[in-house]
Amino acid sequence: MRTEQLIAMLAEDAAPVPRRAVSGRLLVALAIGLPVSFVWMVMAYGVRSDLIQAMFWPMFWVRLLFGAGIALAGFAVVQRLARPGARVRGAWLGLAAPVLLIWVLALLVLLSAPVGERATLVWGQTWRSCAVDIAVVSLPVFGALLWGLKGLAPTRPALAGAAAGALAGGAGAMVYAFHCPELAAPFIATWYVAGIALPVVAGALIGPRLLRW
Repeated sequence: MRTEQLIAMLAEDAAPVPRRAVSGRLLVALAIGLPVSFVWMVMAYGVRSDLIQAMFWPMFWVRLLFGAGIALAGFAVVQRLARPGARVRGAWLGLAAPVLLIWVLALLVLLSAPVGERATLVWGQTWRSCAVDIAVVSLPVFGALLWGLKGLAPTRPALAGAAAGALAGGAGAMVYAFHCPELAAPFIATWYVAGIALPVVAGALIGPRLLRW
């Protein structure tokens, strides 16, 4: 059998892929993973007791929007990388933008603070556990996204895994914000970024093994 005949035979029953198949599968993964992450956070860490009061503080929303911005940008990158040959182009800038903005804000806060208070603004009270806790809370979303990508066709599995990690890390940071007592921009710029970076690195390492086809 010639190659042309084999290709024609394989393509005989091919049907067009639904237009929103990729984003739909990823949204299903988020719909599974995100509630599990939130329940996990509530059971393992608990919601901060002054949540209602904290919601009137601007930095509570800055922290929440930081995680949401990473997650949204990660979703845009992941759904492109899940398609063979799709170009990511400037979508990576969407991931960099929230990090750069929080770093700029952190620098401004540090420069305006008394020298003796700067270390406290960076280290806070929970620096030992914050990054790891964010990574742990992101695990259900991370696992669900890898399941979603496994059923798609990423041709750059390391990048797809890293982008899935960024999306999961942003979602984890957003969920963890309902527990975390830290609101200083330098703390967020250091330890929240580190917590998001952990699943990014994990995704880059796992992707080539799990997502190749």
